[in-house]
Amino acid sequence: MSTDGLPGYAEHFEEPAGYLDFARYGPPSRDVLAATATALTRSAHADHTTVNDLMRAERAARDSAAHLAGAAAENTVLLPNASTGLFHAAFGIPTGTVLVPGTDFPANHYPWRRTEALGRAVPRWLEPDPYGRITADTVRAALTDEVVALAVSAVDFRTGYRADLAALREAIGPDRLLIVDAIQGFGIAELPWQAADVVVAGGQKWLRASWSTGFATLSDLALDRLEPTLTGWTGIEDVASFDDVEHPPATGAQRWSITNLSPVAAAAFAAALRIVADTTVRAIEAHIAERVGELIDAVRSGGGEVLSPTAPAERAGIVSFRMPGTDTAAVGKALHAQEVSPTVRTTSVRLSAHASTGRGAVDRVRAALESLR
Repeated sequence: MSTDGLPGYAEHFEEPAGYLDFARYGPPSRDVLAATATALTRSAHADHTTVNDLMRAERAARDSAAHLAGAAAENTVLLPNASTGLFHAAFGIPTGTVLVPGTDFPANHYPWRRTEALGRAVPRWLEPDPYGRITADTVRAALTDEVVALAVSAVDFRTGYRADLAALREAIGPDRLLIVDAIQGFGIAELPWQAADVVVAGGQKWLRASWSTGFATLSDLALDRLEPTLTGWTGIEDVASFDDVEHPPATGAQRWSITNLSPVAAAAFAAALRIVADTTVRAIEAHIAERVGELIDAVRSGGGEVLSPTAPAERAGIVSFRMPGTDTAAVGKALHAQEVSPTVRTTSVRLSAHASTGRGAVDRVRAALESLR
């Protein structure tokens, strides 16, 4: 376990000192474990009050997510994952072209492939630069009258590049939708989320709430433009009226609800968001920036080629690299020997540090790469 992570934050967690895979999964806190156990225990002894009491966790989690995103509670809805939000956004656009990075995570590809197959919104794939950057200039060059939206990741999953959301908003103008997959940046990077019309994030990575947690925020423009195509029985007005009448969708973001979520997951999500709010995103971001800088130095000193942006303002918690002349599987094996948990892919290795990551993790990476020499 880390001993020199961010004070007030690291004390909540128990992941091994060499854990550097937060971009894939963030081990939850003791608070999340306790909230989950408490909710499950209560459900095991259910009486006539239990379900209603447990459902209150959804409102608490929604309000916390809205606060961190700088959004109103009525413009925020809990979701079981980021992909559900992206599908809601995609199927809500009846027609037109949507600009999408061609190298983005598949979660931001398949919704648009499906809408195109159904004759609705059509994707136009943008080619990022070698650092995974989709810049305002890239977007401006692709704009035509048919473009109705831009869908991007706030932080690139391969390189950790942090998108300039304010510049992207300016590039597309006020009348097109900016749809942002925030899963690799929400809770660890101070980004202008209010620049986006749709912000979606899952809670299993950097928010450390584990699986089946997430949320979306919708601007007033998004609520006006996006058709509630996937609205379910819990996303309507008069949700408690069980009759044979089709009720209109809820006026706010709740229209993206398909059915009731797990109150156990909502309790976990609320506990995770509380830690972020209490610690502050600014403090979390500063600690991560320090560790990422040290990891970049360790990779370079070991002969590695850093694939992530080196400018602090352009990166978040991810360091991607490769070792020239060395297979990534061999790099992964060396890291595993030092009890480091990375993401190993065919062309690169990804390290991702959080605010609970201590300097010992950097020392382990340095030792692993030195062993390859």
